[in-house]
Amino acid sequence: MYGAELMQALRRRDRSVEFFGVGGPAMRAAGCDTVVDAKDLAVVGISEILSHLPKIWTRFHRLIAAADERRPSLAIVIDSPAFNWRVAREMKKRKVPVVYYVCPQFWAWRQGRVRLLRKYVDQALVIFPFEEKFYRERGVNAAFVGHPLANLGQPAITRDEYATKHRLNPAKPWITLMPGSRVKEVRLNLPTILDSAEKLGAAYEFLLPVASTLDRYFVQDLVGSHPIHLVDDALSALVQSRAAIIASGTATVEAALMGTPFVMVYRVSPATYFLGRSRVRVPHFAMVNLIAGREIVPELVQHDFTADRVVNAVNKIVTNGQARAEMIEGLKEVRNRLRGTETTPAADRAADEILTMVMTAARNVPPPAP
Repeated sequence: MYGAELMQALRRRDRSVEFFGVGGPAMRAAGCDTVVDAKDLAVVGISEILSHLPKIWTRFHRLIAAADERRPSLAIVIDSPAFNWRVAREMKKRKVPVVYYVCPQFWAWRQGRVRLLRKYVDQALVIFPFEEKFYRERGVNAAFVGHPLANLGQPAITRDEYATKHRLNPAKPWITLMPGSRVKEVRLNLPTILDSAEKLGAAYEFLLPVASTLDRYFVQDLVGSHPIHLVDDALSALVQSRAAIIASGTATVEAALMGTPFVMVYRVSPATYFLGRSRVRVPHFAMVNLIAGREIVPELVQHDFTADRVVNAVNKIVTNGQARAEMIEGLKEVRNRLRGTETTPAADRAADEILTMVMTAARNVPPPAP
């Protein structure tokens, strides 16, 4: 999604620019020749990556071979540090300038790996306000361009229209369930979320937006006979819901921007948790809590992620009262911090930085020998 928005912003400035690389449906629709499908790299967790290494390694070499053939003017890598710092390294070897958009969260864990950005990345474009200072203090050329979701508007569909479309009871409160966007994390998160929904009971309607990276039949199979409505638009579900239960990730930022109170949950494999927990260097898991600098939403992670604890946390925020009011105010604070004083969308600000970098590089290229 972020890649497609950036491509569109670049094309608005220069119609001649062409793109190839790693991407999914949104980037293909925006005109990217996807040498590697992003879904082939969608793996979560340390132990889980090991079993997928042969496939990932093959895709990596396919991408580098395409770069050798096409000789790009610039490489833009987005998130996915385990894969992308290696791409950046290969590009630097070939003297291709590298931009990192949506930088790795090295401030959260493995801070020593910032050296990889210093070594292989010419320009880091960061999306959280505190990241610019963190990376600049460590010698990385970083610029805050805003969060790509910060300018999201609320969907125009009404509650009655949405209820009719998905056969929902508009008289009941709705709760959105978002277990993640990758197969592995959905398998780990969804069962407990479904148990939570069952305990919350028939007083609610439950909506589960199916991420574009997931097969709908896979999700339906996991849901089974639970009375859950699979829907296709997360933002509409969030804005119409009284509350949400959301796996840690971008969806928590979407909920904050829609102003929907939620409980953050997450579970990884025991091996991944054992190997990774001691390396975490931040006081919170939820992005909204990190942005605010305090706990706005409850975090139920690993052993704390039980159906009873989810139900207890949801019950505090679905009814009018101090807990709900404080959370709504906290989410508003996060929205304001993400948006800042700049009204230009993040993709446009990023595109301007990238084109400036390209033009500067072009001016510094020595003329060909006579």
